[in-house]
Amino acid sequence: MKINAALVIQNRMLKAWTQEQLAIASGLSQRTIQRVESEANASLETKKALAATFNIDITSLEYEEIETVSKYEYKTVELPFKLRFFKSGTPDVESLLNAEGQQGWQLKQIVIPASGFGESDSMVVILERQAV
Repeated sequence: MKINAALVIQNRMLKAWTQEQLAIASGLSQRTIQRVESEANASLETKKALAATFNIDITSLEYEEIETVSKYEYKTVELPFKLRFFKSGTPDVESLLNAEGQQGWQLKQIVIPASGFGESDSMVVILERQAV
């Protein structure tokens, strides 16, 4: 089962113990201590021995998974833009990005959709920010 390896290491360091010294104090093998600290795996008996050695509640050694998946929201802004053989009327993208950046939006991508013969009448700015 998973164990809070960081807490084990922290408690061992607070006592200024080596892994070998923790093994002796807890009655566990040094290899078990190494496995606990590097792989965050331990049996219930190992958890009990470590909790008793550090004089802490066994539930504090429970592994808490940290949420690593971030959710994002997206928004698009269409800006008028003439792209023919020569571009004209280039929109002020910098001002748009600065204004949207004040609200947490970041540039993800700019797309210039082609309508025919490589011509376009608009530019699409795709923005993202981390969802709350």
